[in-house]
Amino acid sequence: MVILHFNVLAVVVCVIFSCVSGSIWYGPRTLFWPWWQALGRTKEDRPHGGASTWILIVVAPIVQVIAMAWLVPLLAPAVGGESATSGLLIGLVVWGGLVAPSALVNKLFPGQIKAWVIEQGHHLLNYVVFGAILGGWH
Repeated sequence: MVILHFNVLAVVVCVIFSCVSGSIWYGPRTLFWPWWQALGRTKEDRPHGGASTWILIVVAPIVQVIAMAWLVPLLAPAVGGESATSGLLIGLVVWGGLVAPSALVNKLFPGQIKAWVIEQGHHLLNYVVFGAILGGWH
């Protein structure tokens, strides 16, 4: 049985990074409007931003980071041991092998490939940074 041990402070830093990077990535002066239009929405359409949305925006990266905190030490020996570089590589593989293709399937039929590219840019950034932080911070 594998018991989950992880650096709580590193997890907190990753979650904060995700929230900050998301607010910049999807800010009104960066990629929000191109993403919104790629989803087929107009400026007249208002995003649904109730309390449950904002809670889930924080809960989702907590789940992602805890999963990465479990995977990085397990996979690190296969890529040279625990380090920021190996963690970054693991984050890249998790994103490229699991996250991006899964999300692509959801965007193909509605024809939202541009939205997928914008979304996956942010996920790629998060997963490689999560991996680097979790791999390098012992």
